[in-house]
Amino acid sequence: MAAKPFILERIIDAPRDAVWRAWTQAGELAQWFGPKGLACEVHKMDLQPGGIMHYRLSDAEHGIDIWGKWSFREITAPERLVVEINFSDADCGVTRHPFAADWPLRTLSATTFKESGDAKTIVTTQWDTIESTRAEQAMFDNGHAGMNQGWGGMMDQLAQYLAK
Repeated sequence: MAAKPFILERIIDAPRDAVWRAWTQAGELAQWFGPKGLACEVHKMDLQPGGIMHYRLSDAEHGIDIWGKWSFREITAPERLVVEINFSDADCGVTRHPFAADWPLRTLSATTFKESGDAKTIVTTQWDTIESTRAEQAMFDNGHAGMNQGWGGMMDQLAQYLAK
């Protein structure tokens, strides 16, 4: 099966520098990142190539904790951010998706931040798998609708956060 990258583009009504800070500063990222209804806690943010962001998404009402890790590969402030994305554990190890065993173990996200007129920013994210099995690639390729809903919801939260 051929790989199909997931691509999402949004226009955010905020200057590029503000969008970049919201995406790369732990305190700001924790205000909007994650699916709606889950609280984000950034436990580590080392914004440099080879550095990581380690975070936890929590739903206290249902007793759910989901850990994640970004490994920074490329940082061109405030234009481009490339990260390897993994599910994780509290010790920063790489783990499988907690609810989908065939989700790719490793994915790569490249996000660009382009200035647009009237102090707006075009945010484009392209998300691909890394060294996936056929089953993992199929799950990723078939999951684009859900990813669009999840990432789209996070972009909505980002826009609301920056509007404050």
